[in-house]
Amino acid sequence: MLKRVMVGVMVRFIRVYQVYISPLKWPCCRFTPTCSQYGIEAIRKYGPVGGALRTAWRILRCNPWCKGGHDPP
Repeated sequence: MLKRVMVGVMVRFIRVYQVYISPLKWPCCRFTPTCSQYGIEAIRKYGPVGGALRTAWRILRCNPWCKGGHDPP
């Protein structure tokens, strides 16, 4: 029950970012799916802790020195 609530809260937080913050900045994600979409998928697949860790690692890799490409969770 608590896990489901945490997943819902985290996904809503990312959705708020996608709707209100992401459109204000230049699109720069080097990966598909985008880092925020990856975060949603990873949190749903691996739970709040595992998904958050994978999302953090993905965001750290999303930089100008990374090749990028298709990287599903």
